[in-house]
Amino acid sequence: MENATFKPSKPSSNISEIVSKFTKVCKLRSIGVFPSETPNQKQHHHQHQSCHNPKNNTAPLVEESSDDTEEKECVSEKIHPQPIEVSSKSNVCGEGEIVKLFDTVSALKFAYIQLQEAHIPYNPDKIIDADQLVVAQLESLCKIKRSYKEKQFTNKAELDSSTCNHLQVEIELSEKVLEDLKSQVKAKNSEILRLQEVLQDLDLGNIGLVEKMRQISLEKKIPTVLSIATLEDAFIAATKSIHDFAKPLISLMKASGWDLDQAANSIEDAVVYSKRSHKKYAFEAFIARRMFCGIEYKSYNVDEIMRFDNPIDALTEYPNSDFAKFCGKKYLLVVHQLLEVSFFGNLYHRAFVLSGKHPRTPFYQIFAKMAKWVWVLQGIAASINPKAKLFTVKRGSKFSDVHMESVEEDMEGAVEADEQAMRRVELMVMPGFQTGDTLLRSRVYLSKLKAFVLSGKHPRTPFYQIFAKMAKWVWVLQGIAASINPKAKLFTVKRGSKFSDVHMESVEEDMEGAVEADEQAMRRVELMVMPGFQIGDTLLRSRVYLSKLK
Repeated sequence: MENATFKPSKPSSNISEIVSKFTKVCKLRSIGVFPSETPNQKQHHHQHQSCHNPKNNTAPLVEESSDDTEEKECVSEKIHPQPIEVSSKSNVCGEGEIVKLFDTVSALKFAYIQLQEAHIPYNPDKIIDADQLVVAQLESLCKIKRSYKEKQFTNKAELDSSTCNHLQVEIELSEKVLEDLKSQVKAKNSEILRLQEVLQDLDLGNIGLVEKMRQISLEKKIPTVLSIATLEDAFIAATKSIHDFAKPLISLMKASGWDLDQAANSIEDAVVYSKRSHKKYAFEAFIARRMFCGIEYKSYNVDEIMRFDNPIDALTEYPNSDFAKFCGKKYLLVVHQLLEVSFFGNLYHRAFVLSGKHPRTPFYQIFAKMAKWVWVLQGIAASINPKAKLFTVKRGSKFSDVHMESVEEDMEGAVEADEQAMRRVELMVMPGFQTGDTLLRSRVYLSKLKAFVLSGKHPRTPFYQIFAKMAKWVWVLQGIAASINPKAKLFTVKRGSKFSDVHMESVEEDMEGAVEADEQAMRRVELMVMPGFQIGDTLLRSRVYLSKLK
């Protein structure tokens, strides 16, 4: 043992590793032969041991043939680099087993020492006894090892059992989750069935609507029964279509940089609008004038055009019809080429219409819809009564609700009977129709200037501003004259009075001094343009217009 050399391995907490290491250290070997031994002894010992290597300075081992198998079993156990994992919670080796292990190792060491002593002096009997003792101790160590492995296997089985229990708990939890998911799937399936029923109901409803639309389409193909109610519907549709076309027209003009105020004044000058937004009625009035300008009251069939929801389809189907000609003619009349260029940057619409075609643009579709209802209105009116006629209302006319209708519905009934005389027509937005005893009232925009003033307010319109300026100076003149002389008075000149340059002044300044003195007696007053004022000795001559007849 003193001459044996070994490399210490890394300590491990595993008992199996300790036993294996110890077995490796305690291999059955001899401590060597002292130099005093004879060569014969060496030869005799060669039957039981290996040859001695002087360089390594190690003793040869002596192995009994009966112990060869047991030794190989112990020596063949190798130390693996990875330790076997042992649960810290499991009690693999008790305290008594550890004590027994160390006792056996101590006994093995003592037996090994006896085996070495039996070689010096050499005693075969003692060697055999010591060898048997060493083998017995090694067998005890192997039994301890097998017992440890059996317990380790048992603990592993218990560990597997606890793992199974843990997995069983997880499985039970998963089964509960699965049941919840199944219930959710069942609820979803119920919701799917409900939605499928709703979808079926909607499909049935759609089928009904499709059938209803088909019936409506068939009814459109049936010739229209002309009546006063049909004429009224066409009149309302034509009015609405003119309004609908005026909206994009005004928007495009505004986007193109047109002065809408100036454009409205060019249509109808000096109109007093209660709101700036009411200037749209000027554009509607302009469109209506152009659309109803030069109409010919002749009866024609409107059923072919009426059965098309989109008037462009009717123009495409009947490109040479009266409606197609009417639509193209009115477009050129309503939309000036300067407007079209400012709107679109080109004259493609105009070129299409002049070539007998009709563009499918949103702007032209709105115009075609308006043209359709105006054309239909004229056709229905002439078909009901060939003597049907259109009537207009001039600006300044007294309002009458018999044949007029205000475009501002909120004003209807807001004016008492004694104030109706103050309401005058500013714009005719839509002409009226008279068919026999039936009267479709024209739509007009009324002036509210007088009613505005009577309410104690003063509008900020250009017209009223000029009037207010005039009223200001007349009021100032009266105030100054009364302040200078309370007895100041105004005097007038009657028509036919003899002209006198003392208290009269001719409005025609270029005539002053052009008449000789002997002719003054023949000059007579025709009009007094401005009265005169007398303030004490001061006389402000009246201004008159003189007759030049001799």
